[in-house]
Amino acid sequence: MRLVILSIWVLIFFQVNGQTIDVMQFGARPNSFADATFSVKKAIEASKGKSNVVLNFPKGRYDFWPDSATQTHYYISNSSSETEVPVKNQRVGLFFKDKKNLTLEGNGSTFVFHGKMISWVLDSCENITMRNFTVDYERPGMSEMTIRSVSADQVLVSVHPDSKFTLIDGKVQWYGERWIPNPKGFFLARVNPHEDKIYYSNWALFQSSKAEKEGVYGLRFSGDFSKFKADTGDILTLRDAIRDYVGVFQNRSKNISLHNVHMNSMHGLGIVSQFCENLNYDRIYVEPAKGSGRVIASSADGMHFSGCKGQITINNCRFSGMHDDPINVHGTHLKVKEIISPTQLKLRFMHHQSYGFMAFSKGDTIAYLHSKALQIYGQGVVKSARLVSERELIVELEKPIPSQLQLDDALENITWTPALTLTNSRFERTISRGTLVTTRRKVLIENNVYYRTGMHAILIENDAMGWYESGPVSDVTIRNNQFIACGFNSAPGSYAIKINPENSERVKNYYVHQNLRIMDNLFRLDGAPLLSAKSTKGLLFANNRIEKMSASGGEEQLAFHLIDCTGVRIEGNKFEGTRPRLRIQGMSKSDLKSDIKFEIPDVNQEGADF
Repeated sequence: MRLVILSIWVLIFFQVNGQTIDVMQFGARPNSFADATFSVKKAIEASKGKSNVVLNFPKGRYDFWPDSATQTHYYISNSSSETEVPVKNQRVGLFFKDKKNLTLEGNGSTFVFHGKMISWVLDSCENITMRNFTVDYERPGMSEMTIRSVSADQVLVSVHPDSKFTLIDGKVQWYGERWIPNPKGFFLARVNPHEDKIYYSNWALFQSSKAEKEGVYGLRFSGDFSKFKADTGDILTLRDAIRDYVGVFQNRSKNISLHNVHMNSMHGLGIVSQFCENLNYDRIYVEPAKGSGRVIASSADGMHFSGCKGQITINNCRFSGMHDDPINVHGTHLKVKEIISPTQLKLRFMHHQSYGFMAFSKGDTIAYLHSKALQIYGQGVVKSARLVSERELIVELEKPIPSQLQLDDALENITWTPALTLTNSRFERTISRGTLVTTRRKVLIENNVYYRTGMHAILIENDAMGWYESGPVSDVTIRNNQFIACGFNSAPGSYAIKINPENSERVKNYYVHQNLRIMDNLFRLDGAPLLSAKSTKGLLFANNRIEKMSASGGEEQLAFHLIDCTGVRIEGNKFEGTRPRLRIQGMSKSDLKSDIKFEIPDVNQEGADF
């Protein structure tokens, strides 16, 4: 009896003091299939003014529709251009603004979203934990179909039941809940489930053919498929190429923890964090639901970090089924378009998908660099910054700008650059790279498995001419990972690890990247390409084991390709089979120390080979 009274007292205490907020108290009902959006919104509003709140979802299914959802107008990095989406209007299922010390406890629930929605937004929040739930969409943005037969003039497919379509004048019209894709912007990828590989393909062949329905889910396409490459059992995955939505958006928030969250489906760019600080992701699974029959979880990236700082920790995560990179960590270069005064510059966002957000704020430290050489020649501190249009900012510096600054040079915000720890995670069924990272802070990539990523398992770039994703790396350790048959979509230059700053101009004795250590890894390769590095100072490749699965055919490929590097050491590695081949360009023998006698190729090509 005392225990019952105590339990009731504790419940009343927490309810009165606002420590635990149960969404059922506001009308949300698990497994009712009713719209829970408004009820959950009221539950979130009830947390205002309370500390250490637990927003509790009793286990079950909760449905979210756009009708009562919060409407937002965010400019999100790497998403859509002014032409693609002129007005930024997003509907959000769970919207958190200016919240502190809050935990969302899902208790194993599934949140099912309808139409196009961002599943959750954290804006200007601090000390937030999201845990123990699954995100899915009633109608995912990805349409999937399995090939039953293929010939030079016909393709027969079985469409996944989640992928809604109809026929109009012999053409397939895909549709969702209150949306249709842009017919001018389809992107098609082919999944070979037996090989666990994703290949690029072409929907134009299907658009120009005649479609007929066969049974409930069957489609027969008749046309010219003589150039179409596919096998019976392959799965075609089709989406809108325009990134009008993201799966999650976290903006200007701090101390965010995601734990045991399953992202079964996401529109657009995945989990996007923009100008956030201290992010801890543990047991995040970006993959289709088990038994769903689907093979793609994200229309683009799995996790995207733009202009963040502090510590990013990604541990015990799994990525399977992506149309772009599972992880991308970068900043944004803006170009100098006008020198207004000795302390004022007009800057411009250059890439069509990234613009409209405050890339600089008062007190931020910036780096000045020549865009083509990526050569940093000075630093400054921002006194003020303001957007004057979607594309342009005026930045005032505390001290006069360097004399060597020229128009079309670039600025990088080096205050907002994070450290990254990526451990114990698995990457598979991705059409492109596994991990992209460009940050000057400490990077540790350890105990991960990169399994048949379509392109480089790890790519380190930095550019101020293309994607404008900044910046240099200065302390990177890649240790105790497994790289298995990566790079089949980027042959012949299918290096498992590629260090590739986009500097088109070389400056003598200046190196974009420095201090990289690649140690104690297992490489099991299709063919030879292993490591490519450019403009790097201090590169160690040591104590790795390299096993060869099969050659890609033709002439034996290079294992190492080094361009304009210095301080390179290759030592203590174990190679299976023939001796590896290495080429250096823009370097002398003194820039490289190795305990391997490299084979000299028979053909005479540019560069020195060892």
